[in-house]
Amino acid sequence: MSDDGYVVEVKRSARKVSPGVGRWVRENGVRRRFPSKPLARQWARELSPPGRTVWVQDAAPADTDPVDGYVVGGRRVPPRRNPDPGEQASLAGLGE
Repeated sequence: MSDDGYVVEVKRSARKVSPGVGRWVRENGVRRRFPSKPLARQWARELSPPGRTVWVQDAAPADTDPVDGYVVGGRRVPPRRNPDPGEQASLAGLGE
């Protein structure tokens, strides 16, 4: 996190999912500074329309963009009901 709060860049996926995010970007640009990461997450939650989700994703440590995270959007897939992934097969001999 930067010294001056938590800076996010709003990605296209969030603008497509949420009209409110799109309006904000048109009026203010693609970057926004929040006093903290929890406040950025709250803003994203408040702009999530029914059936869709807008959320904050941290930037990767090696990311060269001058932001702490990204506001993205889409449909979040609920966890699988059957957590058993099944049996694993050996990859030995493949690709030879």
